[in-house]
Amino acid sequence: MAALSLAGCDTIKSLHSEYKSQATIPADVLGSNVKVTTDTTLLTELSWREFFTDPLLQRLIDTALVRNTDINSVRLAIQQSEAALAAAKQAFFPSVYFAPSGSVSSFGGSAASWTYNTPLQVNWDIDAFGSIKSQKRKSEVMLLKAQIQEQDARADIISAVAQQYCTLLLLDQQLEILMSTDSLWNISLETQKILWENGKSYSTAVNQMESSYLNVKTSIVDTHRSIRQVENAICRLLAIPPQHIERSRLGRFSLPRRFESGVSAMLLQNRPDIKIADLAMAEAFYNTQAARAAFFPSLNLQGLAGWTNSAGAGVVNPGKILLNAVASLTQPIYAQGKLKANLKINQLAQEDMMNRYVQTVIDAGSEVNEALADCQAAAEKHGYYHRQVVVLKEAYKGTHELMDNGKASYLEVLTAQETLLNAQLNEATNMYNGAMGLIALYIALGGATQ
Repeated sequence: MAALSLAGCDTIKSLHSEYKSQATIPADVLGSNVKVTTDTTLLTELSWREFFTDPLLQRLIDTALVRNTDINSVRLAIQQSEAALAAAKQAFFPSVYFAPSGSVSSFGGSAASWTYNTPLQVNWDIDAFGSIKSQKRKSEVMLLKAQIQEQDARADIISAVAQQYCTLLLLDQQLEILMSTDSLWNISLETQKILWENGKSYSTAVNQMESSYLNVKTSIVDTHRSIRQVENAICRLLAIPPQHIERSRLGRFSLPRRFESGVSAMLLQNRPDIKIADLAMAEAFYNTQAARAAFFPSLNLQGLAGWTNSAGAGVVNPGKILLNAVASLTQPIYAQGKLKANLKINQLAQEDMMNRYVQTVIDAGSEVNEALADCQAAAEKHGYYHRQVVVLKEAYKGTHELMDNGKASYLEVLTAQETLLNAQLNEATNMYNGAMGLIALYIALGGATQ
């Protein structure tokens, strides 16, 4: 009681205090070149289906979220944290043990003496200064971290499936372009052979044409191999045997409609890394609380009740009831500076977690800014690439007609062919880059898993 009085009510109250989140998201964290909205109706939790509207992709993601082994491992980690929290909650109650013992002894050949004890032992640590409560709250924080890590793992799986799916669509588009090019370049090669046979061209022209044509053939083989590789990668994410992946065609991926009026910086609160950074501050806070509590007394109650026939100096039969109760209080006086050092270390760790949180928010804002820039750039370039393909098709067609009439060389046709092929591939790649920008934005805004 004297120790409790010396400690003071305010001090005891502070040792039992709960962490109050210091997490803040600055309004300008997304950058001055991003259209920011303050419309609170747009702050409802995002759904990954808002980003990925392709029904076939949605079906693959749904399968991955159920079957993926990494996600199932994270779920087991949550169950472990729940078990640890349940144990931490039980620490407020006394522990009870049944500890029977017996012995036999004989001195100088005398008759053996049998002694026994059948006690129930009770041990109870009184949490006067919040040490046990801090450990319990820390376990609650650890459970929240495990749950957020599951959210993070689900977001990673969703984005991984979406990335592989978009890569598959790009390869399909490239294969379609190469197959069309194969047909066109074969016609050009046959035309060049006829011109050579009629003395209107040189063998070098035929060789150059054939070399370019064979290069397209090898690219087709490589693309087929890449398609199989990506399909296998998707199957691994879905935890299924290698098989054909049903998919649609590569198209333009657009931002969710809710972002038409701008993006709210408050959406960053959904990011797992920001949530975990806030929980890390909470964990450091409770570590500091426990370090403070170590300066104050620890109160322990012990009790014992049972039967024994050992009465100290002699053996009595039948046995008698044994009762024993002990209360102990331990007040640190001098611990070689360890308690003070431990408190200082935890206070510095708490400050460090605050700095890490600030940097995490800054990095998150930068990632959103970059992802939006990628989406906008791909959207702006789409029309240019499409128009370039249209005019180069006309140029190729005209150049080929000129070659048929002997008014253009094979080099001009080769140049027109390769320029058109590159433009078609660039258009497909730009659509793929837009999709990658959207996936990056999905992750940057928290990777919604609903």
